[in-house]
Amino acid sequence: MTGDQTVSTSKDAGLKTVFLQDEIDVQNLDAFKDFSQKFEELMMMYRSAIREVRTKLEVLNDEFQVRRKHNPIEYIKYRVKKPLSIYEKLQRRGFPVTLESIIDNLHDVAGVRVVCGYVQDIYQVADLLTSQSDITLLQVKDYIKNPKPNGYRSLHLVIQVPVFFSDECRPMKVEVQIRTIAMDFWASLEHQIKYKNAGETPEEIDVELRSCSDVIADTDMRMERLYNTMKETEIPKG
Repeated sequence: MTGDQTVSTSKDAGLKTVFLQDEIDVQNLDAFKDFSQKFEELMMMYRSAIREVRTKLEVLNDEFQVRRKHNPIEYIKYRVKKPLSIYEKLQRRGFPVTLESIIDNLHDVAGVRVVCGYVQDIYQVADLLTSQSDITLLQVKDYIKNPKPNGYRSLHLVIQVPVFFSDECRPMKVEVQIRTIAMDFWASLEHQIKYKNAGETPEEIDVELRSCSDVIADTDMRMERLYNTMKETEIPKG
């Protein structure tokens, strides 16, 4: 492709550069403006869905602090996929590049990452979130009990949450990743190492990364046992 239809490789590529494609059949500027407006509205809806999920998680964390003197959630990260990432994922999976395709085929446009202190906190937070009456659990991938071959560990949930706008209530999908501080540390550094080598690393590096993941997982469980032991022997105050 040439001219205006060339897709930029920059992750910060703008909407016009990424989505001005034959698949969308944008014939003129007015048509593009209409598509652009609808795309921005969709991204606004995903941002709103993230806000709903964040609020639910923050309320649960506040409750635990007051009633149980324990914060299961250390911190929360979140993001909405950039246009180029959305485009590339649709292309890679063979889906049409349309708004309807984004809604139907992508589960992780809206993403929330929850970082907990202990493994037991991960499952507790997941159970409390998905048991709420307005949350629909669509998919679970447990990479803690079944780590990926590279050593990656995390609990992935795809949930659907209702978001109320001025003229409608819209069910929106959000991917929630829940992991410990140690798991997040490993995943962040593994990503840096892979990114610097364009996703390709020597076998000995892959073996060492998996070994580090196993050591970190063992440390997670040891720290959890220490926490539970201290909790059981804690002398009540007052």
